[in-house]
Amino acid sequence: MKFNCSLLLIPALLLYKPANAQGQKKPAVKKPNIIFILTDDLGYGDVGVFWQNQRAKAADRSQPWTYTPNLDKMAMQGAMLTQAYAAAPVCAPSRASILTGLSQGHARVRDNQFDKDLADNYTLGNVLQKAGYATAAIGKWGLQGDARWTKDGKDWIAHPLNRGFDYYYGYMRHEDGHEHYPKEGLYRKQKQVWDNRTDVTQQLDKCYTADLWTAAAKKWIAEHQKGKNGDQPFFMYLAYDTPHAVLELPTGPYPAGGGLKGGVQWLGQPGHMINTATGTIDSYTYPDYANATYDDDNNKATPEVPWPDTYKRYASSVRRIDDNIGDLFKLLADLKIDDNTLVIFSSDNGPSIEAYLPKPHVDYKANFFGSFGPFDGIKRDELEGGERMPVIARWPGHIPAGKPVNTPTISYDWLPTMADAAGLPAPANTDGRSILPALTGKGVQKDGLIYSEYFEPGKSPNYKEYAPNNRMKQRNQMQMIRMGNLVGLRYNVKSADDDFAIFDVVKDTHQANNLAAAMPQLQKQMKEMVLQVRRPDTSAQRPYDDALVPASNTGNTKQGLVWKGYAGKYPWIPDVTDLAATATGQCNTIDTKTLKPGCDTYLFEGYIKVPEDGEYTFYLSSSGKAFLRIHDASVIDEDYGYQPNTEKEGSMKLKAGLHPIRIYYQGKPGGALNFEWKSDVSKKMQVPANAFFIGGK
Repeated sequence: MKFNCSLLLIPALLLYKPANAQGQKKPAVKKPNIIFILTDDLGYGDVGVFWQNQRAKAADRSQPWTYTPNLDKMAMQGAMLTQAYAAAPVCAPSRASILTGLSQGHARVRDNQFDKDLADNYTLGNVLQKAGYATAAIGKWGLQGDARWTKDGKDWIAHPLNRGFDYYYGYMRHEDGHEHYPKEGLYRKQKQVWDNRTDVTQQLDKCYTADLWTAAAKKWIAEHQKGKNGDQPFFMYLAYDTPHAVLELPTGPYPAGGGLKGGVQWLGQPGHMINTATGTIDSYTYPDYANATYDDDNNKATPEVPWPDTYKRYASSVRRIDDNIGDLFKLLADLKIDDNTLVIFSSDNGPSIEAYLPKPHVDYKANFFGSFGPFDGIKRDELEGGERMPVIARWPGHIPAGKPVNTPTISYDWLPTMADAAGLPAPANTDGRSILPALTGKGVQKDGLIYSEYFEPGKSPNYKEYAPNNRMKQRNQMQMIRMGNLVGLRYNVKSADDDFAIFDVVKDTHQANNLAAAMPQLQKQMKEMVLQVRRPDTSAQRPYDDALVPASNTGNTKQGLVWKGYAGKYPWIPDVTDLAATATGQCNTIDTKTLKPGCDTYLFEGYIKVPEDGEYTFYLSSSGKAFLRIHDASVIDEDYGYQPNTEKEGSMKLKAGLHPIRIYYQGKPGGALNFEWKSDVSKKMQVPANAFFIGGK
């Protein structure tokens, strides 16, 4: 019998609607434009609807507050994601995970690896390119490769144009993003803004970067919509470098109106590139903050004192981002694409305590405005305050207005979510899962992986707002995993045997009450899981890298494997989590001859029995494409850029016993798919049939 996989339930946005009475097909749902807005070091507590409005309502003059009216409006028109995490608590690894859909257990860029090249694999850019999108990246990149000071950019192997973007305008280097005036800046002089591969810095007199990136974004969107490919959906990665680092002020008030005819405008004249490039640099404080005072000693009997200049600067920087975003929404309305554009707003990590300002300015203290919100921790902390992000998603007609989303999510979920919105399953290598059901209220939202690891030699701040156990907390190696409402947290990790502190972060936002003593089984589960979801990286070594990955307790088993077939000619090996198999069967070993024809992707699934503790190296080659996961660790990737019949390998340190295995195969039944292994005590050989098992209960 020949199996026909054309009946597979492909995601709804990709399908035609059912035929009408005359048998004519109705057109597919139009793919949305997507804009992902990323700010730099903006805390959960810095946005009005997340925290500042509560402070304003309390009207405690010892706790100053700020305003973000446009972000508040965005939240009222869309969804606040109240339990959204960054993949890492510092910018380079966080952004790498966002762009690639990989956790810090798999990402190429980890810890403080600024300017390291982004992995040459699937990215937000090339995934959406393959989904039919025009793509642009505007603003801060910092993932180009280690040739930091090249003058012509030829050595930047991970330039955005090499990672899936049709157009790029912004700062390539991480450190350039510390400075918000490219030409005149106060902090350092060697900065460059690139228009694709051309250095345009000398044209940018008095250009404040938040305005510059917004003007460039508006220009690109308007030209795309009015051009010959205006019907093509677009994706924009818009990465601001504020409010981080040098807290410079804009040149003047934000231009009125917004959109096509108002707001910040691209003039294109060297020396006067945008309409706010006039007046005096670093001069404009927002009126709400210019003369602001507060009760510094919490004593109403004494006079209030002015906000220190550092905080006026920070509040003005955040307010400027808010104005920029309001301007962008007006543009979408003017172009009549507002209803078909998914806009996501986020930060990259928790709030910073860096100001990079000359004396007598004071350093920024994150508790002045309560930038960490109801949590403890800041940038570089795996505590909630370093990881919780102020995330808002707006898509009129799809995301209900004013909808709170309390589903735990993490930033590497956005790649599969955007692929889902574009009508495609994500690549199999992703560690995230689509959160479109949670956003839209349609379909069943599946649980995902909330995991982070990071190294930083410092300590958390000594803030009175923090629980005592989180003040001056030594960081070093850190690790976080969330299961349900419970977060497992390890600071100063010495080995895989170190216990997690366990907190109910819904009830105990300050992580003051460690529940670990009453949860020995969960402790064991967390210790096992954090070894099963990651792969070691020699450039970011961890004290648990050499630990043996625990086997699974599977209950009853029988020899063999299950295989499933899936339809859909996707540009990559798809994550089949949300796809329905239309052909299934069992086999004794990895043998494509047992597969039924008519499908496009196949999955072999079961357990592999490891005979004894040790390090095992696996070898895979395919006449098509293939991908190997053991537990949730990506071991061999033969998808992106794979040359057929090329052998690739990957190693894991495994305990004796049964380990779940998934081998994806994108090719024809009967095609080559060779799977071998060796251990530290055995030679390389074909994995025997008696090593494969189907699990039971």
